[in-house]
Amino acid sequence: MSNNDLTGKTVVITGGARGLGAAAARQAVAAGANVVITDVLDEEGAATAAELGERARFQHHDVTSEEDWARVAAYAVAEFGGIDGLVNNAGISTGQFLADESVEHFRKVLDINLTGVFIGMKAVIPAMRDSGGGSIVNISSAAGLMGLALTAGYGASKWGVRGLTKIGAVELGTQRIRVNSVHPGMTYTPMTASVGIRQGEGNYPNTPMGRVGEADEIAGAVVFLLSDAASYVTGAELAVDGGWTTGPTVKYVMGQ
Repeated sequence: MSNNDLTGKTVVITGGARGLGAAAARQAVAAGANVVITDVLDEEGAATAAELGERARFQHHDVTSEEDWARVAAYAVAEFGGIDGLVNNAGISTGQFLADESVEHFRKVLDINLTGVFIGMKAVIPAMRDSGGGSIVNISSAAGLMGLALTAGYGASKWGVRGLTKIGAVELGTQRIRVNSVHPGMTYTPMTASVGIRQGEGNYPNTPMGRVGEADEIAGAVVFLLSDAASYVTGAELAVDGGWTTGPTVKYVMGQ
């Protein structure tokens, strides 16, 4: 039996149609969980759920909608009997300087990336209380651990996710609901591939490990936090970033 065993647990994963969310769904199912994948990408989401078999379901889901969240939570309980885990993964990114980002777009990013996480936590807490506890994993970012240029709305939202995680951890700890954040660095996914991110050694010299991450590497951290192997871990921020947020590389320090 894996140390990250999720047998009998039900996990809701937002943004699960592809990329990090889909990788987390695959690993959760492999660890024994029932999974409800949610996304606005209906075709890809349904295909991912079908690939994962009878312990996976797909639901269309706008994470900014309280009604959608209530529906998804009720669906998970009806299909699988409860909710033991939530992975708040859905989000969008930005690529403008603060001075160039519109107020409208800034608000949109915060609504999806931060308010969506807040609504999701509220939506699953009753079911987790009924189950005697649970684990919430909020996907933040390396941009939620440092000031990163060109991430005005995105960076602000990910710092907010980090803070909201800690508030949830201190408020829900005695109810046996753990809340942690995962902070991926640059990771190869279909979305990042479209902007030129490449796999392999030497393609990301800014990190001590000299490469970008793989979706499965992030997913492994998520499944650990969902599992009872992390039973005494709450309020933590787990950087899965190849050392990016730790400090500059030796070559950078030496001026090479």
